[in-house]
Amino acid sequence: MTPLGDEWIVGRDHELALLSRLVDALTTGRSGALLMTGGPGAGKSALLDAAARMARRSGVRVLRCRGSEGESGLPFAGLHQLLRPFLDLAEGLPARQRAALLGVFGLDDGTPTVSDPLLTSLGALTLLSDVAEHGPLLLVIDDTHWLDLGTLDVLAFMARRLEGEPVALLLAARDTAVPAQLDRQVDRLTIEPLDPAAAGRLLDHQPRPPAGRARSRVLEQAAGVPLALVELARAVARDPAAAHEDTLPLTDRLEAIFAADLPELPPATRELLLFAAAAESAELPVILSAVGDRATPDDWLPAERAGLVRVDADRVRVRFRHPLIRSAVYRAATYTERHTAHRALADVLVGDPDRRAWHHAAAASGVDEEAARELDDSAARAQRRGGYAAAATALERAARLSPDPTVRAGRLMRAATMAMYAGHPRWVGELSAQVATLTDEPALLAEASLRAGWALAVTTRFAGSLGFLLPVAEAAVDEDPVLTLDALATATTPAYNSGAPEHREKILRIAERVPPQEDEIGRLWALAGCDPVRNRARALAMFARAWTDPLAEPGARPELDLPLARMVVLGGTAWVLDETAEAIRLLGAAMDHLRRSPTSGANATVAQALALALYESGSWTEARAALDEAYGLAAEGGLENVVVGAPVLRATLLALRGDTEEARAAVQRAVHGIDLPNCRSLQVRTHYALGAAALAEGDHAAAYDRFRAVYTRQPEPEPLHFHASDYYLADLVAAAVRTGRAEDARLVLDTTRRRLAQGETSARLTVIVHRADALLAEPDDAERHFTAALADPAGDRWPFERAQVRLDYAEWLRRRRRAVEARPLLAAALEVFERLGTRPWTDRTRAELRAAGVIPASPPAGSADSLAELTPQQLQIARLAAAGLTNREIGERIFLSPRTVGFHLYRIFPKLGITSRAQLRDALPEPGE
Repeated sequence: MTPLGDEWIVGRDHELALLSRLVDALTTGRSGALLMTGGPGAGKSALLDAAARMARRSGVRVLRCRGSEGESGLPFAGLHQLLRPFLDLAEGLPARQRAALLGVFGLDDGTPTVSDPLLTSLGALTLLSDVAEHGPLLLVIDDTHWLDLGTLDVLAFMARRLEGEPVALLLAARDTAVPAQLDRQVDRLTIEPLDPAAAGRLLDHQPRPPAGRARSRVLEQAAGVPLALVELARAVARDPAAAHEDTLPLTDRLEAIFAADLPELPPATRELLLFAAAAESAELPVILSAVGDRATPDDWLPAERAGLVRVDADRVRVRFRHPLIRSAVYRAATYTERHTAHRALADVLVGDPDRRAWHHAAAASGVDEEAARELDDSAARAQRRGGYAAAATALERAARLSPDPTVRAGRLMRAATMAMYAGHPRWVGELSAQVATLTDEPALLAEASLRAGWALAVTTRFAGSLGFLLPVAEAAVDEDPVLTLDALATATTPAYNSGAPEHREKILRIAERVPPQEDEIGRLWALAGCDPVRNRARALAMFARAWTDPLAEPGARPELDLPLARMVVLGGTAWVLDETAEAIRLLGAAMDHLRRSPTSGANATVAQALALALYESGSWTEARAALDEAYGLAAEGGLENVVVGAPVLRATLLALRGDTEEARAAVQRAVHGIDLPNCRSLQVRTHYALGAAALAEGDHAAAYDRFRAVYTRQPEPEPLHFHASDYYLADLVAAAVRTGRAEDARLVLDTTRRRLAQGETSARLTVIVHRADALLAEPDDAERHFTAALADPAGDRWPFERAQVRLDYAEWLRRRRRAVEARPLLAAALEVFERLGTRPWTDRTRAELRAAGVIPASPPAGSADSLAELTPQQLQIARLAAAGLTNREIGERIFLSPRTVGFHLYRIFPKLGITSRAQLRDALPEPGE
């Protein structure tokens, strides 16, 4: 999300960066021309507006015009729009150019002249060149596909001759109607639909963003088109019930774009389109069979020519060019026509019970238990395949068709459970709320509260989540202890993220009241997630038994996917207990399970937990991939906790690698509008990301302030978060020692040591405390703590933290003239820092090696990790430079200024471990290797 003035443009960082470079080049006197193409509603106009704002802020004058369908037949109408502010300067043009230019506008002196297109174009170019003598010009042309031919010819002429002029040409046109004059004359930038994550963020910025199933429907139907996302969100906000219809309602703006050609089509073609829209499939034979003899394959041709559908070469499949065309077709038909189409399709889909069930449901009038049972059976088949989202959708539709309110409530409850496994919290909350209006049955109401609590738990509304979950847990202790443990397990996650002690204490009190059960997985997570130090020994013993204990029979809740739930809970337990390798194994297996189910809507919370474990284990490349997956899923599904948390962890990785400004910007974007004091786990991780950025820059005072903020300022400092804070204790002490605040840090350390002594610390936390002790210890006592920190080989499971200990110990040794002993420690630390790409720590370690009398070898060039550090654009620049191109030649190839190319090379060299251009060829593998 990129800020521009008072507006936010979502998901267009690459495009905005390219436009920024165009404007930057223009301010240095370099010309350029760029044509943006994309479908209707893709956001081309918004990007043009953004470019115009950039230009004005940079002191560039902007001239604009917009094509109009109504004026496309008027010669030079667009050119007149563009040049009108400066036509009075035409008096300074050479006589023939002036006459030709003014003549096409009817502004000449009446002397008969013969129209000369070349002179007209040259006159326009000369006029703009004269204006540009007083400052650079940006020409912004929208809806180029609707410009008149004369204007297009002039623009193409100018685009070929802008070199040397401080004038840039920026145009936008629909991808299906790019004017031939510009097709090969101007560099192209295709404006693709937004990815699901960006589309979700755009929805969240609407005044009344859709929630639950409506959100999924809008995302699906809009298919990443920004205008469609905005307009469909408005339509659903005006009529929430429309979200349950087969297609969402189109606003007037969308109908004008996507349904304009329908009335002109022949009746047979419109019928084929309706059946295709009702079928929601691409199978041509099915559609033709359902229509019967009322249409032939040739009746598709008018729709193809209009650009509404594409029929493949073997005439087996047909696809709408955009989902909104399908919606427009479907909604343009009458109620009777739609129902007739669905009945006919159900009749020909005898061998496909799932699709047949959906068409019977669509053809039903009012409630229909038979159609509801067919959908219920379809949901069961989808669940067995791992298609949780499909199962939830079928059960929700079945509930609407159910005449019995109790049956309807039960189906909605099962739909909520499937939506939970699919990772759609707002949908879960919506379904759970409906259950409460349909039944007084205690078991259903309790389960509805359980699902509603889960739905809030993955946002940042932790108190609201616990308000649903804890009463259910407490009320069911005696009557349904299995339900109590289920509720406590769900409540532990928001209690952990909140960090508030009162919630955790209540969870543990309730857990102690529950007698032993056959399946103790819920109790395990409650114990570990609420107090991993005091309950460590007990939790580890339960964890060891977890895979040998038989699974409890589901009993009255057969819809629960126990193997998946067990993997997720055990993976989270392993992570919080610092059994990091086990966490990666379990959470990775859970993600594999979810990914193999193409309709499951894999769970963003699992992906984020996996990313955290990978980060701690030193698998940073894999962690970044998991973060990208988590963020994409979360933004689409509305999981606010992950939408914030994933970028914060990504910012931490950026900071540790020395990209400090980008890290700070990422944190600022992530936490904007978030109440961090109520999300203490996020608050602590945010402090660490910003502290790491300060540390990377050598600003130890700022780093200390951030690290100190993860503990309170009381006489006996408490951790801001009962679990997350302590992992930054040694970093706090290291920064304190360098800034003269050792006594304050000692107070934190002593208090923390006493608190941790009340339980059992993990090997990881033990190393962190020993490192902190060593840094604060008297000279004669420090070495004991350093050696203790390195004594346990288990510490190698957290390589970055182990490398920090080695570096600190080596510095301590060298200051005591024990350089020989320091060298192997420094070499081992350097290997880790170089592999992880932590440039600030690498530089510090190399400096220590040199001070210890060792000239460190150059890092291996071109390694997979170093190449992973390069952005795609940086890799492209590096390859072009390695091929011998100059900065100017590279800039011409990829539309950058030579200065920008040089800047990128300056950033590339240290990432590849080289110092000169001549080393690039050896540092880069051949493409494809």
